[in-house]
Amino acid sequence: MAQLLRDGAWTALAMHWGLRIVFALVVLLIGIKIARWLSGVAERGMTRGHMEPTAVGFLRKVVYVALLVVLALTVLQVVFGVAPTSMIAVLGAAGLAIGLALKDSLSNVASGVMLVSLKPFRVGDIVTVHGTTGRVEDISIFQTQLRGADNQTIVLPNSLVTRDSIINLTPDTKRRVELVIGISYDASIKQAREIVMEIMVADERILPDPAADVLVYALGDSSVDLGIRCHVANADFFATKCALTERIKLAFDEAGIGIPYPQRDVHVYRHEVSAPPPKPASEPIPTA
Repeated sequence: MAQLLRDGAWTALAMHWGLRIVFALVVLLIGIKIARWLSGVAERGMTRGHMEPTAVGFLRKVVYVALLVVLALTVLQVVFGVAPTSMIAVLGAAGLAIGLALKDSLSNVASGVMLVSLKPFRVGDIVTVHGTTGRVEDISIFQTQLRGADNQTIVLPNSLVTRDSIINLTPDTKRRVELVIGISYDASIKQAREIVMEIMVADERILPDPAADVLVYALGDSSVDLGIRCHVANADFFATKCALTERIKLAFDEAGIGIPYPQRDVHVYRHEVSAPPPKPASEPIPTA
C-alpha cells in the first residue's frame, strides 16, 4: 500500500475518475439546456401546426423527459464506458422494480395520455370532476390542475380524473339556468308564471333562443314546485342565477305569493282516566 501511495497510483486514479465525473457533469448541464431548447422548438412547431394547447403542453413535457433519459444513457455509455447491453439489462430490471413500486404513478401517466388523446376537456374549460368544480389550467404527465371559484389551486391525479365521471360545463357558448321554486297551494299558478316571465324578459342577459319558460314540476307535500328555465352566456351563468332568485323572491312577496317551507302538524290528544272507586270502610270490631 505504501509503495502504491509512493508511486502516486491513487492520485492518478483519482485524477482519472475526477476528470470523468467533471466532464459528465458538464455534459449533463449542456445536455439539459439543449433538451429544454429542443422541447421548446417542438412546442413552437406544434403550436404553428394548430395543435390544441392541451396536447402541446403535455407532449412538450413528454419530449423533455425522453431527451433527459437519452442524455443520461449517453453519458453512461460515452463517459463511463457502460456497455449498451448492460444498460439495457439494468434498465429492464430497474423498470420492473419501479413499475411495481410506482404502479399508481404510471397509471397517472397512462391516464394523462388518455386525457390528451380522448379530449374530454381542454385547458380553459370549466369542469366538475370527483365533486370538484374549477377551470382547467394545466394537464401534466401525472396530474391535472384546476382553478376553483375561490381562486384556490386544485390538483387532481390523472388516474382519479379518468376513473370518475367528468362533467364539462363549457362545451358550448351558452348554458341553461334552472331554478325550482315552490309556491303555496292557495297561490295562483298563472299569476306566478306571469311575474316570473316579466322578470326574465326584462333581463338582457337572458337569451331569446331557446325561449324561457315556467313549468309545473311537481305537486309537493306543502308546495307547488315551479321549474324556471332560461339560457344565458357561459360568463353570465352564476350572476344571472343569483339575480333571478332574488328578484323572484321580492316580486312574490309584493304579490302576496307565499313560498312555503316544510311544516309538520303535531296533534296532542288528552285521555281522561276515571278514578278508581273508593274502598269500603272497614267495619268496627265488636267488643264484649
